[in-house]
Amino acid sequence: MTNTARPARPMNPVIILLGILLLATLMTWLVGSGSYERAGRLIVPDSYAPMGKDWSLTGVFVPVEAREGMATPVSLTETLRAIPEGLQRAANLIFMVLIIGGLFGILDRAGVVENGINRLLHAVKGNVMVLVAALMTIFSAGSAFLGLASEYLIVIPVMTALAMRIGLSPIIGFAIVTIAVKVGYLASVTNPIPLTIAQPLVGVPIFSGAGLRLAFYAVFLAAGIGFLLYRVRGMTNGQAITVSDHPVPDMSWREGAMLAILVIGIGIILTGSTRWSWSHHELSACYIAMSLALAFASGLTPNDSADAFISGMKKVLLASALIGVAMAVTVVLEDGRILDTIVHALNGAVGEHGSYITALSMFGSQLLLDFLIPSTSGQAAVTMPILAPLAQLADVGPQTTVIAFLFGNGITNMLTPTSGTLLAYLAAGRIDWLDWAKFIAPLWAGFIVIASILLGIAVWLGA
Repeated sequence: MTNTARPARPMNPVIILLGILLLATLMTWLVGSGSYERAGRLIVPDSYAPMGKDWSLTGVFVPVEAREGMATPVSLTETLRAIPEGLQRAANLIFMVLIIGGLFGILDRAGVVENGINRLLHAVKGNVMVLVAALMTIFSAGSAFLGLASEYLIVIPVMTALAMRIGLSPIIGFAIVTIAVKVGYLASVTNPIPLTIAQPLVGVPIFSGAGLRLAFYAVFLAAGIGFLLYRVRGMTNGQAITVSDHPVPDMSWREGAMLAILVIGIGIILTGSTRWSWSHHELSACYIAMSLALAFASGLTPNDSADAFISGMKKVLLASALIGVAMAVTVVLEDGRILDTIVHALNGAVGEHGSYITALSMFGSQLLLDFLIPSTSGQAAVTMPILAPLAQLADVGPQTTVIAFLFGNGITNMLTPTSGTLLAYLAAGRIDWLDWAKFIAPLWAGFIVIASILLGIAVWLGA
């Protein structure tokens, strides 16, 4: 009898997130509680006050009612309750991801995706390297200048299908969009999402310092493109990728109508996001309208259209649910009243150690805090009121303080499994988080090194 080793299955991301959730619960038993005073969403600097905590072991399994002014660790019962609460908090993003999955189900059933990929490959005549660099530049510019992120969910399935069509792993197509978006947020040249919160809190005009961030954007973009092209060459053993000579059919009027609906819809979404401050509700409504219009233009019967929409939703159902489980981590930290304690400890560790060391310390604290507060605007509201006076004492310029925040937030968001946007991307591309982590880890580490060097340049320039 021969023993055949079965290939090891990658760990299910549900297990990873549940492990993180249990770790967060354990932290509420090990870390003291405290809180900052808040003015709206913003923390009031120097207002942190520790809280008493009831460490009774009866609270391990069932919640203990906290006395006034006291905190309690999170029980296992409350940990389970945090999951549906996290699903509720993330409901807007979850529903939007499901609707986008259904939209692409209609496009796929109508053959638009396959035919579009064939035409795109025929147009580049096998020069996939140029195609990758051009697409990454376009996508990253949208993020760096306009703050686009969730708007690109609609593009990810096309990119993964494109990669498979030319014999590459779908993770390459996924990386084309994801790396580009993260590069854009790292630099945030005129990205309104972080800058409209962070820059006023350090006392500088919104969008000021854009020239320096533009130079940093070019550095990160070049590194990201170089990394992905290197991975593509590795997958092809350095051989040129050629496009098959299959004839490309002429575009039918139905395909033309569906593409026109997509272009118009994306234009409306971009305008709504940047000019009218649309939230998930408006975006989801727009995706629903696009789905109805696409179903009508596709020529599919109503039953076939509905089946295609539901089939597309099923493909992203599990990963969409993971977004809510990730949100449960924040719920546990808030219920245990330790999130402010962690923020206070990390920012207290920044201290005054000279301009460059202080800037690096701020960068490091943001790297760690982004795991707990993956929201870009939320992290800015929590941390910038604390970092701004520390930076002034250490003679770190306000623009450098903002850059340290941008670098820390953007780099961690490339990898952290608690990021709702990253999980939504993974859901749309049907990519396993562990596979992505292994793929992106070298670039993630490289970006940390690059960010440390660029922060030194910012300090040297007195930004």
